[in-house]
Amino acid sequence: MIELIDIYKKYQLGKENITILKDINIKIFDGEFLAIMGPSGSGKSTLMNIIGCLDRASSGLYLLNKQEISTYNDEDLAKVRNIHIGFVFQQFQLLPRLTAIENVELPMIYAGVSRKERRARAEDALRKVGLSERMKHLPNELSGGQKQRVAIARSIVNNPTLILADEPTGALDTKTSADIMEQFVRLNEAGTTIVVITHEPEVAEYASRTIVVRDGKILAPNSNIKERKERKER
Repeated sequence: MIELIDIYKKYQLGKENITILKDINIKIFDGEFLAIMGPSGSGKSTLMNIIGCLDRASSGLYLLNKQEISTYNDEDLAKVRNIHIGFVFQQFQLLPRLTAIENVELPMIYAGVSRKERRARAEDALRKVGLSERMKHLPNELSGGQKQRVAIARSIVNNPTLILADEPTGALDTKTSADIMEQFVRLNEAGTTIVVITHEPEVAEYASRTIVVRDGKILAPNSNIKERKERKER
């Protein structure tokens, strides 16, 4: 479980202090599918970066599985990211000169996994997202939806407990977006905690709970359990 307690994030801009996040208190439960919604400039991406250990809060506590990581150094935070968190980004973040399977293998190289095991696990991850026939293709030989599936395969290959997806459908058409979100639903149903950052209500409907961020603050959380059930039944 993740718990953020009294989180503030401030930046120094010249002589002025800019507060991006104010008094953030969140619990993210194991196995949950959470959507964090908000317009541009609301602070939702900053919040994602803190949850993903890509940035640090200016003050407050961050508990991961009851361990306080607020004071971890950069090396320790990198270990947390590599072991516990998988990332999926809007622009895929694939290396253009590497094949799909080589892109998926990258997190395991940093984790010190042997070459043979890396290849086996990468192949398995790509099969799970329906890309068994595209493993040796370069990114420029893949559609947008296929690139995002590679990114999802890369995010799950180290068996993280949490996947953070930042606007994962922002560069995709409507049908492909629905396919990608169904991939997240299947991963969540298999036990992975999913947090999706989005400004699209249609994307948030896939989650079981939605948190709305506006002007750096969290508004009252909503439950999407009913909407998600109705969508699956249609």
